[in-house]
Amino acid sequence: MSDAAELKKLVKQLQNTSTNEEKISILHILKKDFKVNESILRESKAGLAVGKLRTHETKEVSDLAKEIVKKWKNEVERAKGGAKVGANGKAVPSEFDLHDATRFLTTTPFLDKARKGSTSVTPSTPATPVPVNGGSGFRTAKGDGAKPSSTGNVTRDKCMELIYDGLACDSGAPSDLIMSRAKAIEAAVFAQFGSVDSGYKGKIRSLFVNLKDKGNPSLRENIVSGDLSTEKFSKMTSEEMSSEERRAADQKIKEENFFKSLGAGEQEAETEGFQCGRCKQRKCRYRQAQTRSADEPMTTFVTCVNCGNKWKFS
Repeated sequence: MSDAAELKKLVKQLQNTSTNEEKISILHILKKDFKVNESILRESKAGLAVGKLRTHETKEVSDLAKEIVKKWKNEVERAKGGAKVGANGKAVPSEFDLHDATRFLTTTPFLDKARKGSTSVTPSTPATPVPVNGGSGFRTAKGDGAKPSSTGNVTRDKCMELIYDGLACDSGAPSDLIMSRAKAIEAAVFAQFGSVDSGYKGKIRSLFVNLKDKGNPSLRENIVSGDLSTEKFSKMTSEEMSSEERRAADQKIKEENFFKSLGAGEQEAETEGFQCGRCKQRKCRYRQAQTRSADEPMTTFVTCVNCGNKWKFS
């Protein structure tokens, strides 16, 4: 079996594992037993599968994934013959090769359609962008030398570049692909408003701010990969664009505030009729409120006296 075929098999196993122990075992095999080059990574898409795990919640998994991606980047560069030797005797990739290798390991056109939930591809070190023109900082249209096709309107062209900057900031995708996405997004926003008015500018600004959010890399990647259409993205609200973690946190805050506000000042009754799911005690306080339409059952709000856990049901 060829190296690419073996990698494909391991990638499939890695994507289908349900336990951290299995993931760690496969990652150790990938780290120890495989040497890669650009061709093998193209065919197997192993870099993408491993790259997704760099933000895994389990530290051992994320650390292993980062080590493998770093190791493979160096191997790609050495295979190209483009690496230099530094003072420490280790290979130092050239600027061009590092960017090129990152593209093969982490981003389109090698992204698959298996991205689920909040799992996403991010740089090997959080909030560390791909080097641009030998310097540090985020990629930009100016730094990439990417110029949008003129729309005949200076403001629209500048807005297109702004969207490009948001999409490209930490991406390794080809500049022409990113520019095509930016162009489609700007065109969709312009179609909504019909002119370069305050509504148009406000929408572009909102899209840009959410794209640049360091805590939401999957939004950028989903757009560049095509998983999220530019048309749909152009109409999304800030809440819809936020990461799953942010939405979950906001929802929790809303529920807590709603819980506190309902029946403020009302007397809560004590009961042993409910069991706390956290501490398993039955000493609770509860109150009821009509939170939906009149023909719907009332909602019961329960607070555990022992541990303070709160829950509700209808």
